[in-house]
Order: sequence, then C-alpha cells, then structure tokens
Amino acid sequence: MLKNALHPLLHLFIPHHCAGCGSDIMDRQQVLCMHCINRLPVTCFHLYADNPIEKIFWGRMPVTDAASYLYFSKDSLLQHIVHELKYKGNKALGFFIGRKMGELIIQTHRFHDIDALIPLPLYAARERKRGYNQALVLCEGMASVLSLPILQQAIRRRTSSETQTNKNRIDRWLNMQGKFELHQPDTISGKHILLVDDVITTGATLEACGQELLTAPNTRLSIMTMAYTVK
Repeated sequence: MLKNALHPLLHLFIPHHCAGCGSDIMDRQQVLCMHCINRLPVTCFHLYADNPIEKIFWGRMPVTDAASYLYFSKDSLLQHIVHELKYKGNKALGFFIGRKMGELIIQTHRFHDIDALIPLPLYAARERKRGYNQALVLCEGMASVLSLPILQQAIRRRTSSETQTNKNRIDRWLNMQGKFELHQPDTISGKHILLVDDVITTGATLEACGQELLTAPNTRLSIMTMAYTVK
C-alpha cells in the first residue's frame, strides 16, 4: 500500500523514459509511450499466406508459415528501437516486442500447432560481447504469452560471419554457408519449430539456420521476425 502511494512521488525524482521517443512515461512497467506504440508500422503478414516473408523462401526451403511483425526502414522509429535492442542493452524493450509478436500468433489461425521456439543463435564471442542474444529475448517475450518452451541449445553457430550490410542476396547466402550446426536433433525431431529473429532482409541467415534445423527427422519449420526490411 505504501509502495503504491510512493510510486507517483518516485516518478518525479526517477523519471522513466520511452525507448522510442524519450518522452516521460508515468507507468514504469511500460517501455514505449502510447504515441510510439500507435506509430509502430504493423505488417499484418500473420493474417495471410503467401505474404512477402513466405515468398522469400519459395524454392529455397520448405516453410509452413512465416511472418514479420513490423516494417523496417532507415531513419525510422523502428530503426531506433532495433538499435536500442541490439546495441543499447534494452532487454525490456525486446521482451515487450516479443510479447506483441506472441499476441499476433494468438490472433491468427496460422502458426496454430507450434511445439517450441528457437532463437536464431549468435556466434558465442559476439553474444558475450553484447551480453545477450536479442533473438532469445524476443523468444522469452513470446513464450510468456504462448507458454511454449525455448530450445536455444538445439542449434549452434559454428563461426562468426562478415557483416551482411551492403552485400547482395547471393553474397549474403554464400556468407552464411556452413555457419550453423544442429546440436540436439532429438529435441526437435518430429516437432513444428518456430525460428525467431529480429530483422529479415534477404532471408539468407534464416535460410542457413533453417536448412540445418530441417535435417532433424520429420521436423517442420515456421519463421517469425520482429521486422521486415522495406526495399
């Protein structure tokens, strides 16, 4: 009771800021203000088949369902949010976005029989430097809504890779060959797996990881990302 009474007073001395625009937020449980939440460029890809994310993988690997939550473009609110998540240590923001992604899955008849979530793995040295895997944080937010297990040890990243920035689709694909290793095939055999990442551009990284996951017997693969790069 005393804590509730003091909460507004504490806010006056320890302001809480929106991760999107920096404005003051009264509710310390929120990470984005309502203005920024309403500005998020939602794709609605989760509602229909043959959307742009699924088309990326046509003829490349079998994907049951695929979608992205938001559109990504340079110099946008979402670019700032991605930067906060990947480089500023804002795990609370990633968890919040992950919950939103989980809520999308609940709203649609698609993705209906997912057995487990798998975050796209980072190379160990990069994860140590960053302090966490942003895809895992997204999964944790999703799992809190969907009540699904996260199988982060099922697949590993063998080596680091050159940055994909400024590479074309073919070079991105070549850059990712042999980068992933299935570590615990028994944990995903016969299951429908949802592979999760932050941003998809050409899909080369997700394809390399997904192809390795599909070597486990009778495994089905779906994909969900936080954002889709607008070309």
